[in-house]
Amino acid sequence: MGLLQEWYMQELEDSEEDKYHRPLNDEQIFFHAVSSGDIDFVRENCLQQKFAETEGVGTLSRDPVTNLKYHFVVTTAFVTRLCIASGMETEQAFRLSDFYILKLDDLHTCQSVINLHDHMVLDFTGKMRILTRSSGMSKPVTLCIDYIYAHIKERITIEVLAEYAELSASYLSRLFKKETGVSVSDYIREKKIEKAQHLLKFCDYSLVEIANYLSFSSQSHFIQLFKEFTGITPKKYRDLHSSSTWSVAD
Repeated sequence: MGLLQEWYMQELEDSEEDKYHRPLNDEQIFFHAVSSGDIDFVRENCLQQKFAETEGVGTLSRDPVTNLKYHFVVTTAFVTRLCIASGMETEQAFRLSDFYILKLDDLHTCQSVINLHDHMVLDFTGKMRILTRSSGMSKPVTLCIDYIYAHIKERITIEVLAEYAELSASYLSRLFKKETGVSVSDYIREKKIEKAQHLLKFCDYSLVEIANYLSFSSQSHFIQLFKEFTGITPKKYRDLHSSSTWSVAD
């Protein structure tokens, strides 16, 4: 049987069994909630396990786990592109997408895929919530924030950012502090510590390796700053989060 004939047979069978996909409006409302940073709506959607519902979503594989994985990839692709269209930095969005889709390789149950889906959409939603709150920022400051995200491993100075934004260092420094409430140097340090937290939770890098990776001047300097920002040492942080798992409450 050729593919065209097989398609017509399947179409006839679906019509006779009244198999229909649910209205697009339901998905559009959910995707809009993610891209607009509506964390309460998205969290409620996750708690109700809407992603696990199979009625009206189409069958992409006869294997339940594989079917759910395919739907996960579709959802992630839509979320990624809508968030980019709503202002998320392109590289950040695609890196998030790649990260979560690659995590699927390690999952072998429907519930684990559902948990990862919920974590993924809440992650995107949380980042969009922060972004929408800072939507009034000027183009130079937005450029600097994007640059810091993309070059967080490097040693970033106000002079480098000023050249990138085509402004004087002194003017950019004042503008950045006015619009974000923190200095450029404090913002960079905060983002490096956030990155260090992720590495401590999900990687087995040593403290020296993390300090070098994020271009801290020394391990002791890294430990000192980490404790200033979090209140605990990197080792204590890793010990507390060593059993991190995917969950809606994270």
